[in-house]
Amino acid sequence: MTQNQNQPASTPAQYERGTTVYNVGGNQVKLSPTIVRNYLTKGDGKVTDTDIIQFISICQFNKLNPFLNEAYLIKYGSQPAQMITSKEAYFKRAEANENYDGYQGGVIVQRDDEISELEGAFIPKGWTLVGGWAKIYRKDRKYPAVSRVNLDEYDKKKSTWNEKKGTMIAKVAKVQAMREAFPSQLGAMYTSEEVDVRDAEYEDISSQVEMEKAAEANSEYAGFEPEPSPASSHESPQSNDAPSAIPGF
Repeated sequence: MTQNQNQPASTPAQYERGTTVYNVGGNQVKLSPTIVRNYLTKGDGKVTDTDIIQFISICQFNKLNPFLNEAYLIKYGSQPAQMITSKEAYFKRAEANENYDGYQGGVIVQRDDEISELEGAFIPKGWTLVGGWAKIYRKDRKYPAVSRVNLDEYDKKKSTWNEKKGTMIAKVAKVQAMREAFPSQLGAMYTSEEVDVRDAEYEDISSQVEMEKAAEANSEYAGFEPEPSPASSHESPQSNDAPSAIPGF
């Protein structure tokens, strides 16, 4: 049988059962239980099928691309699995909403009995960092969503926090304000700065996936590809291109 010239040569005819296909920014993302276990899970614990199904569902619902580090699963020992989302994914979701109208944010500092909110993460000499703040503006609301958080509640005393306390606590405030501003869209997502994630960076697995494809080490296609043109599109298992249930996105 002659191969369709428009179909990527690395895409096999069969996909793993349970593969979910959806579109993010012109890319077609394919997630399966094997892909999530092998590439998108971090930690020494064993994720369950329920954890994986929930992860895939949230990624699809919120149009997240895990291969661009927008989300991953983490599980240590017998602790519950947690889905981690990048701050960039929050802002991408907000910017896609026609009502998003910008933000302000920074650090809260103290000197003696005086407390001040500063934009950014710069802390002047003589001031002590005590927290972070953020305001998210929407065109359809009279008042912004506001978040103010204490440093002591989130400082994990690990390398990144020790080196960049101002940047980290400001991130926490921003994503919390984002959830306040867009609760239906972001309510189930949390960043690594907010949860007790061990001090290790998530590895970018995009190049690793490409190597797997080239070596044909997996039985299923792992990754994402540009959306094919209408003339060359072909049916995929469990294709989920129905309109998103997220209002306003």
